[in-house]
Amino acid sequence: MADQDAQDKNLPASAKKIERSRAEGQVPRSRDLPHFAVMLGGGALLAAFGPELMAWLQRMLANSLRFDAQMLGTPGFLTSRLSELALQGLLFSMGIGFVLMLLAIASNLAAGGWNWTFKPLAPKFSNLNPLTGLGRLFGWQGLSQALKACLLALLLGVIGAMVLKNRMAAYIGIMSVPLPAALAYAGQQLMGGLGLVALALALFAVIDVPLQRHLFLKRLRMSREEAKKEMKEQEGNMEIKAKMRAKMREMAKRRMLAAVPEADLVVMNPTHYAVALKYEEGKMAAPKVVAKGADLLAMKIRDLATDAKVPVLQSPVLARALYAHAELDREIPAALFAAVAQVLAYVYQLKAAMAGRGATPVMPNPPVPPELDPHNKPVPKRDGDDDLEDEA
Repeated sequence: MADQDAQDKNLPASAKKIERSRAEGQVPRSRDLPHFAVMLGGGALLAAFGPELMAWLQRMLANSLRFDAQMLGTPGFLTSRLSELALQGLLFSMGIGFVLMLLAIASNLAAGGWNWTFKPLAPKFSNLNPLTGLGRLFGWQGLSQALKACLLALLLGVIGAMVLKNRMAAYIGIMSVPLPAALAYAGQQLMGGLGLVALALALFAVIDVPLQRHLFLKRLRMSREEAKKEMKEQEGNMEIKAKMRAKMREMAKRRMLAAVPEADLVVMNPTHYAVALKYEEGKMAAPKVVAKGADLLAMKIRDLATDAKVPVLQSPVLARALYAHAELDREIPAALFAAVAQVLAYVYQLKAAMAGRGATPVMPNPPVPPELDPHNKPVPKRDGDDDLEDEA
């Protein structure tokens, strides 16, 4: 069954699954890259600070061998001298170790990026199952890692043997030269050996980094059932978002309808469009659209305006132009200023006439630019029209 599941997982991992695996602490890591970084960094430190290191070692050795009969007769002298040398050596080793630790961390971050999680530290009783451990040990991945480690150890052993064989006579000859010259020569020989080791580790790192990335993505491959399940989860989230958007639209619609009774005028064509306008002189530079709608919503705006005794003006062309080009809660376009000014003036004159302060006004025909009417579509030219125009 496990083999069948592995065969079914032939789809690449999705971005969501990769992100989920990172949250669980699974990232592609290469062991060879930190080895190479530490070896290269250690060699660079020796090359840069080798002379100072040799001088410091010489001074420490000279100071440790400097004593007289009085010092030897002092109780605890040797213990204190040994503690002092041990402390100096410990501080020196901690400094180098700290630098190498930073190099190892940086190389791991370069391979898999930063990933902060405590989930890998959680106890998993399945890891205590010896059968599961044997399966991982003798699986393809475990055997490949063991084979790679053996191959690397063999290569490093061969390099070390070749270096010792070619330079054995030189190492023996060191014993016949003064100590400073012997230390300098030993450092040179050590740098040469480290260069060959670093070259071998670099070769393994160049191969291992993309290999670990490939194996990581291969382990995260998905079956068709997993892909369908993830897609359904995403669609579920999309449905929730769609419901939220619909709820927001409903709330906006309610706020818009609540503003209709405060409008000064509703412009309609008979059944399809309705636009409610409001203008406050001294506060607004131009009339503002407080509500608009089409079809059933237009009827709702008309009914609310009628109940609130807001004038409803039938002007189909102007209603269509306002619905198409005016934004809700925004001032009307400048091209419609003249048309809206005429209908507002008509409404104000009509209110004055109904109050007995003037004559009944004549229903205006507001001038709407033809290009603002969505129903005013240009008629396409037919073949031969240009010839008729030329003849004319």
